Amino acid sequence: MSESITIALDAMGGDYGASVVVPAALDYVRNDPDCHLILVGREEAIYQHLPKGELPARISLQTATQEVAMDELPSRALRGKKDSSMRVSIDLVKQGRADACVSAGNTGALMATARFVLKTLPHIDRPAIITALPAINGRTWVLDLGANVDSEAEHLYQFAVMGSELVSAVEGISRPTVGLLNVGQEEMKGNEQVKRAHAFLSNSELNYVGYVEGDDIYLRDNLDIVVTDGFVGNVALKNTEGAAKMIKQFMTAEFKRNLLTKLQALIAMPVLRALARRIDPRRYNGASLLGLRGIVVKSHGGADVMAFENAIAIAKKEVKADIAARIEQRVSRQLDVSASA
Repeated sequence: MSESITIALDAMGGDYGASVVVPAALDYVRNDPDCHLILVGREEAIYQHLPKGELPARISLQTATQEVAMDELPSRALRGKKDSSMRVSIDLVKQGRADACVSAGNTGALMATARFVLKTLPHIDRPAIITALPAINGRTWVLDLGANVDSEAEHLYQFAVMGSELVSAVEGISRPTVGLLNVGQEEMKGNEQVKRAHAFLSNSELNYVGYVEGDDIYLRDNLDIVVTDGFVGNVALKNTEGAAKMIKQFMTAEFKRNLLTKLQALIAMPVLRALARRIDPRRYNGASLLGLRGIVVKSHGGADVMAFENAIAIAKKEVKADIAARIEQRVSRQLDVSASA
């Protein structure tokens, strides 16, 4: 039997709180015999969603008396919510009582709290947020998605190293390809920040493929990781989400237009379901906060049960891969190579 992994869940975080987190935890432990989950939050809210009001095997409760609102300022959450479900979940990782934590709560507060409690790894200046997006080759991992609005070339280089190690561990790819997001693939294009990062990456041990453009995230078949700063990355992510919702609404409206189109929709239903499953955002839910001395996974605030389960699964993969230690070793090795070059 493999060693049990313990993951703390912020049961109060997100748009739906315990009504999603508790059922997701119950489903997850039913399908994973090697995982123990800690539900963190208000006891009465958690028990309200437990069958027969009882905690099943491999799920425990850690009481927290406060909650961080989705629109709360990170500074206020950090200073005034020391007993929030988010803070307590991260504290459990710091104390070694949990191997990782998952929260659907306020992204800014989660990043600020995790950075304050867990601290960054040696040689890492700033943590970054990474997640996978659907692409023709299966998926493409993108970072940073909003942790750092302004990033220097050195930070983009660090993001690339961290992302490469994560994807290698989670996807089982020995040397994942890395591209640097730019306004074109020509050498002369881009601002000074991007050009300097390009020089760093070109002289690294990473499997760097050069500049990539926005459409390459979805269409390039030999691209595993795309690196950018948090401002551009977050805009790209929200643009993707908006375009997907718009296309879905357009298709729904067209298929409902009249009796003939409704019949065509019925005939096309198997294809439509396959397409919907392939691009279902719930299958990609779970963004990792890289560069910390511990594993923290951010679930989408509006995640349902299936989506939150996926975030738990990502956290477990990172624990099994010992991702924080791997990133620390890889960054140190890359710095040694750069210094000797």
